[in-house]
Amino acid sequence: MNIILGSKSSGRKYVLQQAGYVFDIMISDIDEKAIRSDNYEELPLLIARAKAKALLKKITKPSILITGDGIVICNGQMREKPENEEQARRYLESYNTYPAITHMAIVVTNTVTGKSAEGLDISQVYFKHLSDSLIEQLIKDGKVMQAAGAFMTEHPLMSPYIDRIIGDRTGVIGLPLKLMEELIKRVSLPGS
Repeated sequence: MNIILGSKSSGRKYVLQQAGYVFDIMISDIDEKAIRSDNYEELPLLIARAKAKALLKKITKPSILITGDGIVICNGQMREKPENEEQARRYLESYNTYPAITHMAIVVTNTVTGKSAEGLDISQVYFKHLSDSLIEQLIKDGKVMQAAGAFMTEHPLMSPYIDRIIGDRTGVIGLPLKLMEELIKRVSLPGS
């Protein structure tokens, strides 16, 4: 069955490619900021569900649709994609003191049966000291501006500064692979 990644996230695309999946990409273009919740475990699921709902109307061939969303919690505060360079700088500086806790939600939908399954992966990322010059390099590069919490563990400048990850590394990147594969099994028809 055809696989569609309903995301423009470079991290999610990277995880699927590294795992050897062949897939198409569709982008929902929903207003993520319009979806709010004070429950940090619920918010990424609400956004992933909204992406799936928006995309299901556009899919014409039998497919497995994968949508996802992630937020980062640091020192009790929620972090989405940074709104500007100053916010990205503050986020990155704080990782010298506190770990980043990633909440990555996945919704998998079988477009033939309409069956859907979802899950949430929570992991912790601990960093080595991020110098001011490294932070400025990351911001100038621009890729961290597209990432929840303003960091990408797979980024060549940042990866040497990851001290340890407690949890699923692929979940931190944006698509918890083991969880995704379990969800695909739940929604798949025999032989599909």
